[in-house]
Amino acid sequence: MSAAKLHEEITACTICAEHLPLGPRPVVQFSENSRVLIIGQAPGTKVHASGVPWDDDSGDRLRGWLGSEKSDFYDADKIALMPMGFCYPGKASGGDQPPRKECAPEWHDRMLEVLPKERLTLLVGAYAQAYYLPEAKKLSMTERVRRFADYAPFFPLPHPAWRSAIWMRKNPWFEEDVLPELRRQVDALLT
Repeated sequence: MSAAKLHEEITACTICAEHLPLGPRPVVQFSENSRVLIIGQAPGTKVHASGVPWDDDSGDRLRGWLGSEKSDFYDADKIALMPMGFCYPGKASGGDQPPRKECAPEWHDRMLEVLPKERLTLLVGAYAQAYYLPEAKKLSMTERVRRFADYAPFFPLPHPAWRSAIWMRKNPWFEEDVLPELRRQVDALLT
């Protein structure tokens, strides 16, 4: 199946519509040429409203970590953006609900099939890491990120929510060691 046809199917998905407070609006970006894949959590209300992945403060932070301009970040021939849950899952105390569990089993393998085999996959946040690195589940987020080199071709990252600034102050090695290597690997695939 072509990436365009699969994209059409994903964006028309209503598999968990009854559970979505704002209704279905799957948000995803990819092409057959995407050499960097970013797997995040689920869209927030701003992204649900715009329909543009990572179109919020977290996206600004993530692009800063990558050293990526919006023009490259939103170029599907360069970067694929695939959340664990494709639609806004609703509010919970202290943030949003976890990503809906229907999306990844329904769509991820199909999407991975159309992407290039040689790619870098960024696992942004605990949900993506739990799904794709089940053997590392016992480790803390901090330890998974610190040991990023152990998981190639996956690259675990914290979620770039506002709280990440506090985490980064406690873990200065992230900016000193992890971000330069992240940028090097991303640049190697996109240039």
